[in-house]
Amino acid sequence: MSLTRAILLRASKSQWLAQQVMRRRFAKRAVKRFLPGEELEDALTVAADLATRSIGSILTKLGENLAEVAEADAVRDHYLGAFDHIKRRGLPSVVSVKPTQLGLDHSIDICAEHLEVLAQAAQSAGSMLWIDMEDSTYVDRTLDLYRGVKSRHERVGLALQSYLRRTPVDLQSLLPLKPIIRLVKGAYAESAEVAFPAKRDTDQAYFDLSDVLLRAAAEGDALPIFGTHDLGLIDRILARANELGVRGEEGAFEIHMLYGIRMAEQRALAERGQTVGTLLSYGNAWFPWYLRRLAERPANVWFVLRSMITRDSVR
Repeated sequence: MSLTRAILLRASKSQWLAQQVMRRRFAKRAVKRFLPGEELEDALTVAADLATRSIGSILTKLGENLAEVAEADAVRDHYLGAFDHIKRRGLPSVVSVKPTQLGLDHSIDICAEHLEVLAQAAQSAGSMLWIDMEDSTYVDRTLDLYRGVKSRHERVGLALQSYLRRTPVDLQSLLPLKPIIRLVKGAYAESAEVAFPAKRDTDQAYFDLSDVLLRAAAEGDALPIFGTHDLGLIDRILARANELGVRGEEGAFEIHMLYGIRMAEQRALAERGQTVGTLLSYGNAWFPWYLRRLAERPANVWFVLRSMITRDSVR
């Protein structure tokens, strides 16, 4: 793990640093480039604009690891309201939630109940529900939650992280479910025994897992979503998909990126007919999320500094 990545991940866990940074004007200015705002309405407004450009959106409220299990009820109700807005406005939007937002730290049964309610709401709204993946200590419980809700609801997806050494086995275990998988690289501090410390190994693992998912998609056994801003990797994936006859233009796979990063490239992909989704994170608990995003690719630190000077990089 690079020194910059290690520092960013360590800093993301500091409540004191969060309090100091979040009130600074320069920090709010930097974050504003990558978050549509703190309220759901802010995210919905951006989602509607993206829809005019044939780009879908993924809505997620920042925050995790609740102090009290009762707080999970409020999170569930917030997302139920999000599905109501999606249905009423006819938006091509979906919701992504972290299990710890729904009380996983306190009770897996309560978390499962909340996921069931949200999956039903997603179905009623003509949308879908994403279950995000957190650090490696949550993987087994999150896989169990996904298997349970996916057995009852088709339109439920799960994020998997390529930097975890265990992910190839986890993916194989999920293929009988005909899963919807969003493949990401990973953004938590993990030991070398658990995750690849070198970026090149994570990148290779990502492509190898992409190949497995595309082969499954060719047989109608998976819907792959590739969550990455790595344009070289995207080109390799598109080429492999073409070899296998998997058509992104027909929705057989999707490419997702974050709001505010490579927006021109997102639009270009959509204009070519590729199915594209933009992750819209919102809320006031942005500090740990923001630093983990930077840590995914430390070069993003310089991207952020440049974006504070010029608007063109995020338009």
